[in-house]
Amino acid sequence: MKELKSKKPQWLGKLKPYEAISLTKGIFQIIITTGAFFGLLAAMFYMASSNVPYWAILALSVLAGGFYTRIFIIFHDCCHYSFFKSRTACTVAGHVFGTMVFTSYYDWQKSHNYHHSTSGNLDKRGTGDVWTMTVEEYKNSDFLTKIRYRIMRNPVFLFGIVPVLLFLILNRFPTKNSGRKEVISVIGTDILVALVFIIAYYTIGLLPFLKVMAPVFIFGSTFGVWLFYIQHQFRDVYWARSGEWDYFRAAMEGSSHYKLHPVLRWLSGNIGYHHIHHLRPKVPNYNLKNCYDNIRELRDVSPVTLFQSFQSLGLRLWDEKNKQLVSFSSLSR
Repeated sequence: MKELKSKKPQWLGKLKPYEAISLTKGIFQIIITTGAFFGLLAAMFYMASSNVPYWAILALSVLAGGFYTRIFIIFHDCCHYSFFKSRTACTVAGHVFGTMVFTSYYDWQKSHNYHHSTSGNLDKRGTGDVWTMTVEEYKNSDFLTKIRYRIMRNPVFLFGIVPVLLFLILNRFPTKNSGRKEVISVIGTDILVALVFIIAYYTIGLLPFLKVMAPVFIFGSTFGVWLFYIQHQFRDVYWARSGEWDYFRAAMEGSSHYKLHPVLRWLSGNIGYHHIHHLRPKVPNYNLKNCYDNIRELRDVSPVTLFQSFQSLGLRLWDEKNKQLVSFSSLSR
């Protein structure tokens, strides 16, 4: 990839038209996404009550999990006020979809905005990101810290435990530096989530509810964590200290263009065009592909393919000297 040094290149103005919000596209996206999601849930509950083999329900839950991820993308756009022209509409929809994905609207909005303003900054790690140590930090750490870090960066932990831990437990509490509004938002979301389980208990029963919803939740949250991980964890990702950190380079070089199959790209709400999203968070998800296709400069970013994304799982430390993510095995070399 070309080294991008300009902080404010003139061509950035070309992105402005793609920030245009379409009420028709937004409503259509909500109808299709929620309609398909609840339709799949209805089919799965019917199958469960009809003694259909559980493997068939699990098969459908993978697809339902994809739509669950897409619901999170709509929630995500609402947090950026890029889904509806009205901030009030974004806030209302954000609270509704936030409850569906077990995430507080105001609290997540605040931490996610911080992520956008600090992504790729080595001196401001720790909020809204996957913790990444430098080679020197790791070398100078004590034995227990190294063990904890290795466990945390292990794919089994990252994608087998973290998704459930994050959405089911950690999201029930305010993040650090939360204000009164964020705390109230977390409490309100927790109450609504509890009501969902109470209603399920007194209607279809808690066990049938969990048999259907648990795999959907697990697959959906895992897909979401995987997307977030690969958007900022690849070999030539951009990291810099505060004095050298550049917003433009953090967006274009520190956020991937994750090249996915059209079906996966659609289910993930085009979030694979993550470099564009970090350049202009106000661009709605349904405009990201056209933006990429029509602005040549955005294609200077080398895409991360599906195969390359799996290779990135072994890259766990930032080498400040060579400016690359490297594996633990590189330390012995």
